[in-house]
Amino acid sequence: MNSRVLGGLCAIAAFGVDQGTKALALNSPALENGVEVLPFLNLVRVLNDGVSFGMLGGVVPWWGLVALAAVVVAWLLIWLWKAPDRLTGAALGLIIGGALGNILDRLRYQAVPDFLDFHFGTYHWPSFNLADVAIFCGVALLFWDGFRATKGKPGHQVQDQREGNITGR
Repeated sequence: MNSRVLGGLCAIAAFGVDQGTKALALNSPALENGVEVLPFLNLVRVLNDGVSFGMLGGVVPWWGLVALAAVVVAWLLIWLWKAPDRLTGAALGLIIGGALGNILDRLRYQAVPDFLDFHFGTYHWPSFNLADVAIFCGVALLFWDGFRATKGKPGHQVQDQREGNITGR
């Protein structure tokens, strides 16, 4: 399976799981007031009109965020088309799928439904959804890939330690 196909499958999976869980959250009346699942996790329905952690909420119109996200997704699709390996393809697919899920929500609701509320005591991390998880995981994979040894990766030059030669790989 090449990097494009894997990236496309990851995008479809991230988008589908995100939209399915948001539909459940939006159609669960109990989440209006929040439901404790674990001592550190609540499920609660929140509509976020900003970006990550509610930043820019009310400052940038929803259609501006849609336009910006669409440009980013277009750039990511170009990167996916040229992805050098399957890890990069999978990472980009997760980011694309999550971003498309949030774009669709902004088009439908002018906001993004969030429902995961992790907390420690009285400190609550800002609520988020599975699109955000997919985006985070994709970015983490890209960072991890960037820190891996470049030996054997296509397009990188590696110095042959025995002869001191630089070769393209």
